Amino acid sequence: MAADRPTCQWIGASGTRYTYYIFPLPASIGSRQIGNYIYARSSVQGEWVPIYIGEGDLADRASGSHHQAQCIKRKGATRFHCHLNSSPEERRAEEQDLLANHQNAYQPGGCNERPGG
Repeated sequence: MAADRPTCQWIGASGTRYTYYIFPLPASIGSRQIGNYIYARSSVQGEWVPIYIGEGDLADRASGSHHQAQCIKRKGATRFHCHLNSSPEERRAEEQDLLANHQNAYQPGGCNERPGG
């Protein structure tokens, strides 16, 4: 990730702050970069609103072939926020921490599906 790229802080339910790099859509992310990501749009007040929170291969997740690509587009995402994180356990824990604090990322407001439907 480029050091000169804009960043923002996302806060989990635990109070942990996570720094994410911001890419305009469509995002071009190099291959073999694993981490956490958030599709987001800006609110009328200028705050970031999460549309989808996830983890995995960032190049794959930033592509138009994302399994929720149509929903993400329909909900108005304009940016791809991401950062590297090589630990599968830490990535999943961060994803759950952020989802617990940003319930609006779940359907119907966002595109994440609640566990168990």
